[in-house]
Amino acid sequence: MRRTRVHAMGVLLVLAAGLLVPAWARQAGSDNLALSDAAIRRLIRRVDSERMSKHLFHLAKDPLPYRKLNLTLPGHEKNTLHEADDYLAGHLESWGYRVEREGVQVQAFRRDTTKPKHAQYSPPKPEDPWYTAYNLYAERKGRSQPEKIILVLAHKDSQSWIDSPGANDNAIGTAGVLEMARVLAEHTPACTIRFLWCNEEHTPWTSRTAAQKAKERGDEIVAVFNLDGIGVKTDEDTAAGKKTNVTAYTKPAGQRLAELMAEVNTRYAIGLEQRMVQRSRPGDDDGSFVQAGYEAAVINIGSWPYGDPQYHTEGDIPERCDVPNAALTVQATLAAVLTLAHGL
Repeated sequence: MRRTRVHAMGVLLVLAAGLLVPAWARQAGSDNLALSDAAIRRLIRRVDSERMSKHLFHLAKDPLPYRKLNLTLPGHEKNTLHEADDYLAGHLESWGYRVEREGVQVQAFRRDTTKPKHAQYSPPKPEDPWYTAYNLYAERKGRSQPEKIILVLAHKDSQSWIDSPGANDNAIGTAGVLEMARVLAEHTPACTIRFLWCNEEHTPWTSRTAAQKAKERGDEIVAVFNLDGIGVKTDEDTAAGKKTNVTAYTKPAGQRLAELMAEVNTRYAIGLEQRMVQRSRPGDDDGSFVQAGYEAAVINIGSWPYGDPQYHTEGDIPERCDVPNAALTVQATLAAVLTLAHGL
């Protein structure tokens, strides 16, 4: 993940039934697929932090210490990122999803040890190897308004230039989106809910291809939620037991999603210390969609400025992740998605 400067600002709320929703979602909520508060509460209670932890340790410790194209474990036929892809796809298919793989040609970053450690990535040379990285897609098709799409995404790769497990960045977000997909596997939304697992620790970022292809197809993406570093904060805040989430946005349409995150956190008593910030320019994988014209896009992240002292280092291990905090963020994101999808 790459960070940009942000500033807090006031907000203009447009409320419907106590929650911020656009006109199309209110229309969707008028059909017989509208969910009650009780139904949303039941679904978000299904988020299982122990399942998330198992995925986290599988992807960032054992059997996969990393998720990178330029590392194949001894005796293995596939590199560790492709093995992670198979792991994610296997779970999704077992829950009834059809998984689509979109290949993107990328290179691994080089390492420049003259820079501060967290920023040692450097551009590859033209002669460096090219690899095929895959965007993984799965979705629950909407019944009444399938053309309208809510996108939930996370980048699944770890750093290509350093042997970091990439637990907080971003195996934890990968596990969070996977858990959302599990909870919704048998749910029928009013509009389409699409899941995307992309890659941003190689170059070019594959979320850029995902966003560009969506625009070329004319996909009507009405909201983008990026889960990256969920539950991540300073050691001091972790020791104090704080459960934090920051929703960062770029454009006014994203601001409305940030307000919705705060609204559902309160409405469903999720328990996050929730705040919002505005970026000075698009960033991270949600920024790829903003740049493609999808302005209703946000990132959910545990702290801003990013508080993990092990960012982009070998010390980004799963034992340091606050999985219960991450699970609360998944609950809040799920509540926001369901609110939009059914127009409460």
